[in-house]
Amino acid sequence: MKELVARLIYRRTKINFISVSIGIVYLWFGMLKFFVGVSPAEDLAKATIEQLTFGILTPEISIILLAIWETLIGLLLIGHLFVKFALKLALIHIILTFLPFLFFPDLVFSQAPFGLTLLGQYIIKNVIIMGVLVVLLKESNHGRT
Repeated sequence: MKELVARLIYRRTKINFISVSIGIVYLWFGMLKFFVGVSPAEDLAKATIEQLTFGILTPEISIILLAIWETLIGLLLIGHLFVKFALKLALIHIILTFLPFLFFPDLVFSQAPFGLTLLGQYIIKNVIIMGVLVVLLKESNHGRT
């Protein structure tokens, strides 16, 4: 029994560490977007949101909303608050980060479909984050986080 408890604590610690790690990334990237010209993804994010909303949101408003969204996800994951909600918000966000592949292929591909620009590589690394989010969400659905 003692060994089982130790294994469960160890597993929970690993899951919490992963959740906090993802939260730090979200918090960091989100905070950058509050300051004009600081985030390397700012222009792409503005253009993507403009396409996605058919120009309804101005770039200035869209980047602030994105900053709030990412920062909120980061704070919730770091604080281990409303974890399922935070993971769902993060999963929606991370899926939307792939839209530039559809909207702006000339910016993300040097030679389609496999040659990626630096911007394309910046986006494709989100596959890892997406995988982690799916695992964390699955774990949270089993009452383990």
